Amino acid sequence: MTRYEQEILSIIRHSSEHLTIEQIFHRMKEKYPGIVLATIYNNVNRLWEAGLIRRVSIEGQPDRYDRPHRHDHLVCRRCGWLTDIAFDDLSAALRERLGEEVLYYDLNVFYLCPDCRQNDFPRTPYKEEPHE
Repeated sequence: MTRYEQEILSIIRHSSEHLTIEQIFHRMKEKYPGIVLATIYNNVNRLWEAGLIRRVSIEGQPDRYDRPHRHDHLVCRRCGWLTDIAFDDLSAALRERLGEEVLYYDLNVFYLCPDCRQNDFPRTPYKEEPHE
């Protein structure tokens, strides 16, 4: 594993957010000022292909990257707020229904967050801090 891959993996593992490529790039620039965006894309893709990180793709939003442990996501359809949520693992039910093993699944549950339900205007898109 390259030093860039190791550093990106560390950034993602220690983040409480679901980071975009651009956010990872800005964090990497702090340690490696000469790094370019293409290097981040290449290394993130290698980490994703190796199964060391998880890509979270939501229509109309930039891809974000997350720790690979089994969990699901709540996504506000209006403002894009994304947070982790843990539902029961569906692997056994899927295996029984399909009659074969499932490699993995990615569950995104769309809803209107409390802020968007309460207000006529959404908060800043893609914000990941908990509601207050």
